[in-house]
Amino acid sequence: MFAVSFALVLCSGLAHAVWNMFAKQSTDKPVFLWAIYMPAAILLLPVLINELYAADLTLTEWLTIGSSLVMQGVYSMLLAQTYKAGDLSQVYPIMRGTPTLLAPAAGVLLLGESMPAWGWLGIACMLIGFVVMVGRKPGQMRDKPSIRPVLLALGVGLCITSYTLIDKVNLQYLSPLALLEVTNIGFVLGLTPAVFRPGRLMGVIRKHMNIIWIGAILSPGSYLLFLFAARSANVSAIAPMREVGIVFGTLLGLLVLKEAQGVRRMTASAVVVTGIIIIAFSGIK
Repeated sequence: MFAVSFALVLCSGLAHAVWNMFAKQSTDKPVFLWAIYMPAAILLLPVLINELYAADLTLTEWLTIGSSLVMQGVYSMLLAQTYKAGDLSQVYPIMRGTPTLLAPAAGVLLLGESMPAWGWLGIACMLIGFVVMVGRKPGQMRDKPSIRPVLLALGVGLCITSYTLIDKVNLQYLSPLALLEVTNIGFVLGLTPAVFRPGRLMGVIRKHMNIIWIGAILSPGSYLLFLFAARSANVSAIAPMREVGIVFGTLLGLLVLKEAQGVRRMTASAVVVTGIIIIAFSGIK
């Protein structure tokens, strides 16, 4: 059974990297991201309405759900800007790795938890990998490396960390499907202003129709694959494996999108993944 779970997790990481590659490839990133999230948002809306109608939520619980929705909106806007500013092979490892870096750091600094030496080694590996991601483009060796894509990617990672923590609370009174719809609505609302500009949506549909539908399947499908894997395996063992998507994302950026600095970014992504695995298996006490 573990072999099946392992295969599902690998497919989950690949699916996530592929739809992010499509977003990077698109000519109008905010509108494209809106388009691939909208089908799931429409399909799951009845699920959310039914649960909210039947639930007896307190004001605090409504505010927590609203917080998740707001964080998803900020996340979607930052994601679109990040893919405008940086290469997939540069920003994807940072976006995916930052939550793994922040969670144990927050536990140690804010919650008084302790981390073994191996955990600190993992954090050091991730920091080194992130620093290596900030590099000069070929032919611009005299210029300062651009920090903007890295800062945006770190912002995306901070959003992911925030809404993940919020949604752990939301799962106490919403089902996973209903909560997925909350996140879909927040994501779509964050990008809706761009869609209202004349001609942009139809332009994206005409140019990217084939990959829009693939992205609409892969976006929710990547997480569903992980959930299926988690049903028959220890989550603490398979969760770090999902971050192999960092390697997939880097490879897709280098091989499909023909981005530069391949050796450096591939090495950096491998260092980040190593750090993630070390942190995950070191244990926080």
